[in-house]
Amino acid sequence: MKKLVFVFAAALFAQVSFAQGNMKTVEVGGAAMYPNKNIVENAVNSKDHTTLVAAVKAAGLVETLQGKGPFTVFAPTNKAFEKLPAGTVESLVKPENKATLTTVLTYHVVAGSMDSQAIAEAIKKGNGTATFTTVQGGTLTAMMKGKKLMLKDEKGGTSTVTIKDVSQSNGVIHVIDTVVMP
Repeated sequence: MKKLVFVFAAALFAQVSFAQGNMKTVEVGGAAMYPNKNIVENAVNSKDHTTLVAAVKAAGLVETLQGKGPFTVFAPTNKAFEKLPAGTVESLVKPENKATLTTVLTYHVVAGSMDSQAIAEAIKKGNGTATFTTVQGGTLTAMMKGKKLMLKDEKGGTSTVTIKDVSQSNGVIHVIDTVVMP
């Protein structure tokens, strides 16, 4: 009986270890992004997303992005925000501009969890482009440029996905190099 319990315990331990080994963690901004944590819990640890996290807090979207989701977030880096005209970020995070900030941030979010394979399949099905409706209500167009996944916003600006498929407990993040605008 003791031998049977030991074998069962060893098998259970091996299954747990195997399952944990299959959990894909990706490093973003010098920090591991854990698939068992939500979007906000992971983003706050990325040194490349401090501007995004500050903006999410200023817009009052923390609770939303910690919610069940699922969400697909196209997450601009600090360098992406630096590409905006001087003073833009500082102006957007002021309390009187909360509605505008919320509009910009929710334009980076699509309902559902779409990994890069699902996006690529939509692009193929759309003969080279796929249009997604954002939580803000606008549209983002995805396309491939060589092997790079690109986004085109409603103003004609483009952004490149630099890190794809960062799994979260409530969705997926794709890191982008340019802020997309509604």
